[in-house]
Amino acid sequence: MFLARRSRLLAAIAIGILCTVLGMPAEAHLLDATHAGAAQGFTHPFSGLDHILAMVAVGLWAAQIGRRALWVLPLAFPLAMAAGGLLGMGGVAVPGIETGIGASVAVLGLMIALAARPPLTVAIGLVALFAVFHGHAHGTELPAAASPVLYGLGFVAATAILHMIGLGIGQVLKLPRGQLAVRAGGAAIAVAGVFLLLGP
Repeated sequence: MFLARRSRLLAAIAIGILCTVLGMPAEAHLLDATHAGAAQGFTHPFSGLDHILAMVAVGLWAAQIGRRALWVLPLAFPLAMAAGGLLGMGGVAVPGIETGIGASVAVLGLMIALAARPPLTVAIGLVALFAVFHGHAHGTELPAAASPVLYGLGFVAATAILHMIGLGIGQVLKLPRGQLAVRAGGAAIAVAGVFLLLGP
């Protein structure tokens, strides 16, 4: 009985967090990076719905898959994001950046909703692909920043925290009906991703 009440409470908390996040503006790519340093890089991922949902989803999916994915996926995303950032800084064009970012939210949410457990290499490839889009979007801003290295380090640190939040929410999986709550959260993320793709 106690565990059932606890499960409902944690599910309500998770849904509340998602509802709060869904009410935030998706304007992560509008930051003026002219004088950006570590602090600005750290706060940037928290300023847009797309980044928050994608990065939390990586942690949540990793928790859902379990085993090595618990640390491999949250490590693969920032590494690939850094590579995408370097491409952006170098002026290397990557088509469909905003579409790729929106798709990352929709697809990762769908993976969670379906409780998809592909081979780890496939999960890594998917996460890394989406991370390149996120990294490239910000890499194009970094050359104008006063401290591009510090800005990038701040951004990666914030990304790691968002992954940890996703892993933390994933602890709901251990509770009765926890899988259902997590899958419902994934469905909500996927719907948000669709709205991001269809938005202006």
